[in-house]
Amino acid sequence: MDESSTGGPGSVLLPAVAPEVLAEAVENLSGRLRKKLDAAIEGCAAGAVRAADGSVGVRFGEDAVVTLRPGPSGVVTEADQAVCGCLLAPRCLHRAAVLGASPIADPEEPAPPAPGPDPVTGPGATDGPGAAPGAPAATTAASAVAGPAAGPGAAAEAGPGAGTGAGATAAPGAEGAAEGGALTASQVRAAAGLWGAAAEALAAGVTAGGAVVQAELLRAAHTARIAGLPRAEAAALRVVRGLRAARDRSAAQRLAELTGAFRELLYTAGLLASGAAGAGLTGAVRRSYEAGGSLRVYGLCREPVLSATGYGGVATHLLGVDGAHYSVSDVRPGGLARARGAGAASVALGGAVLDHAGLARGGLRVVGATVSPEGRLGAGRGVRATAVGGVAWGEGPTAALFSRPAAEAVAAMPAEGAEPGLLGCDVRVVGASGDHVLVRELTPGSPLLRLAPAHPHPELPHAANLRRIAGCPGLVLRVLGRPDLDRAATLRPLAVGPVPGAEHSLRLPPEWLGRADLGYDRLQGAHFPGDAEGLVTEVSAPAAGTDPLADSPLWRVRRLLEAGVAGGRRAVAEAARGAEPAALAAALRRAGFGSAAELAAALTAEADRRPRDAFGRLAEASAERYAWAWLAAAAHLAAAERSLVAASWA
Repeated sequence: MDESSTGGPGSVLLPAVAPEVLAEAVENLSGRLRKKLDAAIEGCAAGAVRAADGSVGVRFGEDAVVTLRPGPSGVVTEADQAVCGCLLAPRCLHRAAVLGASPIADPEEPAPPAPGPDPVTGPGATDGPGAAPGAPAATTAASAVAGPAAGPGAAAEAGPGAGTGAGATAAPGAEGAAEGGALTASQVRAAAGLWGAAAEALAAGVTAGGAVVQAELLRAAHTARIAGLPRAEAAALRVVRGLRAARDRSAAQRLAELTGAFRELLYTAGLLASGAAGAGLTGAVRRSYEAGGSLRVYGLCREPVLSATGYGGVATHLLGVDGAHYSVSDVRPGGLARARGAGAASVALGGAVLDHAGLARGGLRVVGATVSPEGRLGAGRGVRATAVGGVAWGEGPTAALFSRPAAEAVAAMPAEGAEPGLLGCDVRVVGASGDHVLVRELTPGSPLLRLAPAHPHPELPHAANLRRIAGCPGLVLRVLGRPDLDRAATLRPLAVGPVPGAEHSLRLPPEWLGRADLGYDRLQGAHFPGDAEGLVTEVSAPAAGTDPLADSPLWRVRRLLEAGVAGGRRAVAEAARGAEPAALAAALRRAGFGSAAELAAALTAEADRRPRDAFGRLAEASAERYAWAWLAAAAHLAAAERSLVAASWA
């Protein structure tokens, strides 16, 4: 096989592989070869070579070459697209190892049921604030969903945004479930299989969650997709990707994120397998755009979008005259360079002659608008848009964003399952605390808030702008951002501006229309008051605000749960021995978290349980009972942390 001009061995990325192809390859291996699979996977990607016809080959010794020939989409979707030249093929270790080293592809989205204008600039759904709205991805579930408090079999409703509401296309195979709100027998069976695979993966943990464990999860996830359970499938894919990243010691992997992915997977699969869940928990495969008629929208700010999968771009947030929130996004492959440059790119919407910088400070009159359930404006062929003048913050429909205290706005937001909306507030800078800026609302009696970078990437100006703001205690400014509901009283600002009528506030150029996008505009010394004598600072400014979440002993429960994800059941069992369990329970009960103490004790007891058979021999402990105990503790922890975060805003 000839090397391509991309640089020879080690410079060619392996193509993505459909989950079911990898699962089948691992299933076909003998027990002896499965034990060698993880070692064989290491180093496969470094030896990849691309041929002139687009195929990718990996050589094993002198007699075996694995060749991947992806389809037009660039994904290996069929078993015969991965071949090996050895005598044991296709049931060989070489082929399974190369497939195991390849990235996992997102399931292909089915075509819409009926023809019509396609306003989508790119298939897929958003995956949180840092995900690519145009990236090819399946509908992803919420990253933090509380599990059933009553244990297995308890009925619970799906979180907001999890159902197949307006604009959502139900998953294939879910038609029977949609009628009467009941799940079909095939869906219950698929969910039960996924629950069992997830329980085994949790008991194994990262240390033992190798390719075989991941393949079982992928097999169960594919079965769930066929049965019409896209939300459960998406949760399983998140877990598999998290296990891979953790085993590869990727810098982008966070143990807390993998813990949340396990919680979501077990919660979803457990409720679906019980048969008591409604059809809303199945999820939706695709989100379609609906006719929105004629709209008049005004720009609020721009937000850089940078995903871990290599997509980059910009999302411009808009507000309708009725107070409804909209957005226009431009996200494509390109990573950081595209995220930085897209802020000044042209807006591809109905022929509007505007760039995103102008739209963020201007407005649009849209005729024949198409709108997604998330508020994203589509660029279909029938859409016509005309640029109109913008409004300053606090004028027109934007006045409602800054008219009520932040605590009241946060309390009105959905508790879970949906990305928090934007809120605005007027604050006074107190000082710096690490990479956070401590501020206090101008409303009397308001608590101390933290401003944290909306995106931590050092090449984006979020952090640098916040450092400049922190260096000017007493400054008053208007902030528009998104609350971080996982941290106490934390707001991630997207844009700032001067407070109307305030003497010591920001001094922005007139063409900025009274706002600075922290992800694109860079604040300079001329934008701050020149005379610091009139700045009103807090006489005894605290080094940091009271953080009920950090001050509570719930971190002990979180550490126990994360230890179970990292080291598996054995790590939790080890924690059950010695004096640590007693110290954990005592600290939790002293702080009033009696239920958390009981659930943590039940988890450690179940992890250390060693059943015996009728002859007194040690038997294999149930992974499912351990998974239920872990899920109960994780669900209670998530609910308790949300309550503490909500209280920190008051």
